[in-house]
Amino acid sequence: MKNLCLFLLLCLPLRVFSQTEDAADQTLSPYFMVKGAAVGVDALPLKNTAAQVNIAGVIADVTVTQTYVNSGKTPLEAIYVFPASTNAAVYGLTMTIGKRRITARIAERNKARADYEKARSEGKRASLLEEERPNVFQMNVANIMPGDTIDVALRYTELLVPESGHYEFVYPTVVGPRYANGKSANNTGFTAMLYQHSGMEPTYQFHLSAHLAAGMPIHNVQSPSHRIQVSDHGAGGADVLLDDSENSGGNRDFILRYSLQQEQTEAGVILYDDGKEKFFLCMAQPPRQPKPSEIPAREYIFVVDVSGSMNGFPLDVSKKLLSDLIGSLRPADRFNVILFAGTSNLLAENSLKASADNVEKAKQFIDKQEGSGGTELLPALERALKLPRNDEALSRSIVVVTDGYIDVEAESYELVRNNLDQANLFAFGIGSSVNRLLMEGLAHVGGGVPFIVTTQEEGANAAAQFRKYIDTPAFSQVKVRFPGFDAYDVEPSHLPDV
Repeated sequence: MKNLCLFLLLCLPLRVFSQTEDAADQTLSPYFMVKGAAVGVDALPLKNTAAQVNIAGVIADVTVTQTYVNSGKTPLEAIYVFPASTNAAVYGLTMTIGKRRITARIAERNKARADYEKARSEGKRASLLEEERPNVFQMNVANIMPGDTIDVALRYTELLVPESGHYEFVYPTVVGPRYANGKSANNTGFTAMLYQHSGMEPTYQFHLSAHLAAGMPIHNVQSPSHRIQVSDHGAGGADVLLDDSENSGGNRDFILRYSLQQEQTEAGVILYDDGKEKFFLCMAQPPRQPKPSEIPAREYIFVVDVSGSMNGFPLDVSKKLLSDLIGSLRPADRFNVILFAGTSNLLAENSLKASADNVEKAKQFIDKQEGSGGTELLPALERALKLPRNDEALSRSIVVVTDGYIDVEAESYELVRNNLDQANLFAFGIGSSVNRLLMEGLAHVGGGVPFIVTTQEEGANAAAQFRKYIDTPAFSQVKVRFPGFDAYDVEPSHLPDV
């Protein structure tokens, strides 16, 4: 009988309880329960948890192995809870009981539950995994015989998102209590569960090892949560082992931080051959602080919402933002402005040099605007992308300033994604109720981060942070070739500036 696996999971139950334990002792949090067990007799304790982490570039591949033993005298059904990373995607789950190896499969939730109940009633060993929260999962295992040792192996991948050259990997180990606003008397599901209290030592052994590879040297490997041992292999990466003193360290999340950023541009390629296909990952890391001579000339196309919903402080903040950004450009830089509502108006047919006269011209063009009309963002973006380039070496960035109240989010994402090799896109949301779905989506597909301003007081500080963020492109007009072999399924399909 195969396992039935629903959605995502990660690892680590916390504490064992009998279902017959006094309900008054139950709190609003997850628990690990043996159904129908005799108090003090039957148990399915966790003996050991081991996590093996392989990080290649920005992809973490994790295998979690756990060992449980039915130390009681009766067949058991166990329910246990796993903390999870919200970014994890599980691709494998196996359970080994004695010489039997059971592999998970994914099924629709109701069908999976029905198949599990059928297998349990027939006395077959089976397990069911269900998502209770985006970061908490519950597994049921039926008909665990006395003396059975169970090894569960979970496999998942996770995308790491670096910030300013710094990387962080988090391995969750704890499911915390869930406050349910005093409704515990009516709660019999996920929130009406027990948990291990803070400060209690785990009853199992906790082990973790990690290999970091980026095709370039890895620096400043550290853990603020646990004591670790680090072996540095230069361009070959680094190995991390949990210190022996942390064998009981499963009562807090494991956090690993490191950096790839140095004084010079770094690049490397990681290769992998699974015997059927060959895979590669190219990593390019800009320097910690590019020299002014290393920053290519920039071209900024400001696409500014002047529709009716922007009237008042959103438009006032937009005007101040553009005045600050345009006023800080270097003489070698170029810029243009598109103001859009029901239609769009263009400052100049060709981008202007950032001279004092042109900067003043742009300020006057913006200052006379009053918010009115609809919000035709998509045509304005298309117009910005079609503007001619005065210099192919320029690093072009489109800065969208809007409250984002449109109904063509998906079309906007697709337009930006398909033109990443032409321009990066940065999203600046202004308004008391910004459409964060649009702003976050545009920033994601455009290779940037969203900036949101909800009050006029936030405007000046946010503008300064935004200007600093977009101020230093390192690589522009990136081109990739594959001489001597065929490459397919390459991501991203269009390469942005960095």
